[in-house]
This record gives sequence, C-alpha cells and structure tokens, in this order.
Amino acid sequence: MRGIFQDGCLLAADFVQTMLSLPNEFNIISQLVGKTINSTRIKLAKGFQTYGGALYSGESELKDPKSDAEVVNITYIDKNGNATPVRGKIGDNVMYLAHRYGIEIEGACEASLACSTCHVYVKDDYLRKLPEPKEEEDDMLDMAPFLRENSRLGCQIILNKDLDGIEVTLPPATRNFYVDGHVPEAH
Repeated sequence: MRGIFQDGCLLAADFVQTMLSLPNEFNIISQLVGKTINSTRIKLAKGFQTYGGALYSGESELKDPKSDAEVVNITYIDKNGNATPVRGKIGDNVMYLAHRYGIEIEGACEASLACSTCHVYVKDDYLRKLPEPKEEEDDMLDMAPFLRENSRLGCQIILNKDLDGIEVTLPPATRNFYVDGHVPEAH
C-alpha cells in the first residue's frame, strides 16, 4: 500500500479499494475522515491498525453483542490455570477483547505484527478452524518464549461463529513487558 504518515494519520490513495473489498463487518468506509472517496488522498482516523486488509482498532471490542446471534463465547486461561469466560461477538479481536476484561495480554505493538506479547495457545479443536498464519505472524511467533505447535498471536484471531466456545491459554511468560507488573487496560 502506498501512503505517507502525517500527524499520526495514514494518507493513502489505494487504501479505499482494499477496504471496499472487505466483508461488511470490516468495511470501515464510514470511519474515513472527510469521506471523499474519489479523492486521490484519503485521510484515516487516528488509532487504526491494518494487517492483511483488515482493520482493527479495539473500539468494536468495547461494545456488547447486539443479539444472541452475534455472541461468540471465549474462555481465557491465565498462566496460573484460572479460567475467565467472556461473551464476545462476531468480529472481535481476541487481544483487544482480553484488554476489555482485564485479561493480561499485553499487545505492545497494538496488533501491527511487530511483537509477540499477545502470544496464546489455542485449544486444538479450534486451532484447525483458524486460517493459516501469515508469514509475518509466523516470524513474530518465532520470537515468542514457550512456543508450541498450537501457538498463535491473539491479535490475529478474529472471532466468528465457528469459534464459539474457543479456549485460549496464556503462556507462562512473554517478552517486552515495558514495566514490570504492568497490567494492560482497554483503550
């Protein structure tokens, strides 16, 4: 994608074509600032992260499901074995959803695939239901301590109905906690 950063915002001409081709739950044309679709320059709202065409900001995860049809149940298991069941929804990002509920997944790079601090283990039944990891995710997982065959980055897992009941377990430790004892908070 061509583009330049100015004042913390991405300006891009070819970004709109990518966004228009996404499923409705990821179509963020309404999030565009200025809404000048035919312009050669589009200025996006601050705080959004992109990867593989999808857009994640953490804002969606702060909202409750609108109906039972949207609900995707997930259980987070912390490093001490304590289970925290969470009622997520279709389209929620596993890392940002964890932040909302005080689950200790750091996510230092804000889902930009520049770290492995959101490393989780996915229960095997659900691991097969996830898309194969992209090369960038595999590269970051290679840096994660306590790597296993069922390791994935939580920031790259987007909930859908097939994942209802998914269980993710936090590893014993991650790298990059920027302050000892830091507990991540929802943005």
